[in-house]
Amino acid sequence: MSEEPAEVAQTYESATARLEEIIQRLDSGDAQLRETLELCEEAKTLIEYCAAELAAVDQGLKELKLEDLASSLTGSAPESPEAPEAAAPAPESPEDPPPPTESDVPF
Repeated sequence: MSEEPAEVAQTYESATARLEEIIQRLDSGDAQLRETLELCEEAKTLIEYCAAELAAVDQGLKELKLEDLASSLTGSAPESPEAPEAAAPAPESPEDPPPPTESDVPF
């Protein structure tokens, strides 16, 4: 019978390279019906692997952006996960406007 793929690609790059090989083989028109089916099944597995890898990278980027946003809001570098500290409110600076008085309220 035909050979099964030994295992799913170890890296995103090797998976995409194998997908390119499969596409070239299918485009050549030389693959028999059974080989075409097997190549399509292998391609599906590789595509699912690549999608999972992309989703993991996307999640990592979102987490990095959140850390950057948090540090820009607090004005400090991200804390290490071992010792998280609660963000204390910043003391009022002389540039802060005074609170509104009753005459400032329009109604």
